[in-house]
Amino acid sequence: MPTINIEQPVLSRNDRLAASLRERFAASGTFVVNVLSSPGSGKTTTILATNERLRAMGFTSAVIEGDIASDVDALACKDAGIPAVQINTGGLCHLEGNMIAQAVDALEAGVGLENIDVIFIENVGNLVCPVDFDLGEDLSVMILSVPEGDDKPLKYPGIFQHAGALLLNKVDVASAFDFDMPKYNQVLDDLNPGAARFEVSARHGSGMDAWCAWLRSQIEEKAKQC
Repeated sequence: MPTINIEQPVLSRNDRLAASLRERFAASGTFVVNVLSSPGSGKTTTILATNERLRAMGFTSAVIEGDIASDVDALACKDAGIPAVQINTGGLCHLEGNMIAQAVDALEAGVGLENIDVIFIENVGNLVCPVDFDLGEDLSVMILSVPEGDDKPLKYPGIFQHAGALLLNKVDVASAFDFDMPKYNQVLDDLNPGAARFEVSARHGSGMDAWCAWLRSQIEEKAKQC
């Protein structure tokens, strides 16, 4: 029986779009962060807390929000004074390059891409599919929250291997959960020893200064190359 494989054409088209986006971001000097996690890990809270610190450093940010439905997170960003574009995927469990291109067009028309130092792409909450789709980002960040458990890197190794930075969020409630920190770090040592690693509480602030200082160094390094 004939089999038609659509995966490769879809990914090839996405890769071409991602390459075009990357060129566009390089031309405007915009640093792009793809934020990955499961639902409820604290992506939006982390983005908002990161933006506060980047703003104090003199950087301007914008957010592209990806959700299956609703605009709750985009409204939270706008309330915080951050330009935001909402993408509703209508059931699709990840963002793709064509969606990001349309969102970037909206930001260009609104505030001008050259006026944005950093774009945060808040991907759909999912630990599998987003890894396969390049969005033209400079950095992918994986956020795991303590309540999700220390076994997630074992169960979903791909997304932890993919990330350039690994944030463990909600460490302020670690005492209430059976989270084995040495085990968690040992697994990451095996999966992705080169990724920067931070333990944070986005809501209460612990660890956020170190994370943002590191992010600033990445932004400035790209600026030197543009």
